[in-house]
Amino acid sequence: MELLKTILFIGTNKSGSSRDAIFAAKRLGFFTVVFTNNENQIQQRDQYPDVHKMIFIDTDNLQDMREEIKRLRSKGMYIETIVSFVDSSVLSASLLCDEFCKNHFSSRAIKLMNNKEDTRLFLEGQPYTPFFTVIKPGEEISFETILPKFTFPVIVKSPNSTGSKDVLLAEKEEQLKNHTLMLQAKDPNESIIVEEYITGDQYLVEAVVYKEEVMIAGVIEQEITKGKRFIITGYGVMAEIPKDIKAGIEEVLHSIVKKLEIINGALHLELRRSPNGWKLIEINPRISGGAMNKMIQAAFGFSLVEETLKLVLGERPSVVPKQKKFVFTQYQIASEQGILERVTGKGKAKKSPGIVDVYVKPKKGTLLFPPLSMGHRYAYVIAAGNTMDEAKRFAKNAVNEIKFHLKKE
Repeated sequence: MELLKTILFIGTNKSGSSRDAIFAAKRLGFFTVVFTNNENQIQQRDQYPDVHKMIFIDTDNLQDMREEIKRLRSKGMYIETIVSFVDSSVLSASLLCDEFCKNHFSSRAIKLMNNKEDTRLFLEGQPYTPFFTVIKPGEEISFETILPKFTFPVIVKSPNSTGSKDVLLAEKEEQLKNHTLMLQAKDPNESIIVEEYITGDQYLVEAVVYKEEVMIAGVIEQEITKGKRFIITGYGVMAEIPKDIKAGIEEVLHSIVKKLEIINGALHLELRRSPNGWKLIEINPRISGGAMNKMIQAAFGFSLVEETLKLVLGERPSVVPKQKKFVFTQYQIASEQGILERVTGKGKAKKSPGIVDVYVKPKKGTLLFPPLSMGHRYAYVIAAGNTMDEAKRFAKNAVNEIKFHLKKE
């Protein structure tokens, strides 16, 4: 019996980088299997034609997944690799890959990057690490010892926060106390990080590492909307990176890769260019989610998820641009709460100048509300231009065509 060359994905979103990766695996000729704990995906199975086999399973339970992998192998599937492009499952996929495949990535490095407390402690003392303190679970919080170390504002966050959830700004002592007590009550078994608030422009850096060679796939300027949370609503992919920015980013990136002893891997960094130099806001062991893969493809002509899959399989990725365009992605969020009755303007947005892609997420009847995490961004428009200003203007003009008509609750 000829074995089916299979890539097993732990989790996927309906759209975005994680879904793009499954399309890429199918395009590369692999049989695609997805483990999901999302019942909606099972019910909407016909909307995932790129997934050859979808299995409903508890993706937080390694033992259940081990048993299912053994069953797949007994049915003639040769599992080339196990991977996840979904934040919560990247480490699980790597640990399973250690057991069942040849893992070209380092589970140790992924584990360190996956937890903000571990990352901060591991990189403590580096010039790019912000000043921070950690409050351990069950530890009595002594604000008298914390307060003298900081000047306001400060950031209070959970080490396992993703997509801006549980990342809070405290502008005075009372807010710091409230945020800290709220996070402690939310999860008493979790540490809390308090760190200095960094000012300056923020950049996202997509990178891959092959045999210790560090390759930057894209540098993206971020626009942040500050409401109850810090929500990134604008992304500008830089077709050309100014030399001073490139040099600063490369210095931080190479230092982190060396310290984490990454031989092969995919990661993205969020960095701020502060008056005191480049500072690491966070690091994640995967490509960014959302529209990131589409943005990079529109700017440079290659699929970063496809190149990441090659890397996962032990092959050399190529992130050499086939073209260079300035690309800007504008996300849309809700300014008020209500039930979605209809969406208008999507067609107009698609016909606007410079538009690469338009995506509207919620269906009629969905409850929309102002964002508490990145998952509460409801639409995006990707536009390309000859300059960043032009791409940004195209994207913002097009997104303004999209209107959410809400029925107030």
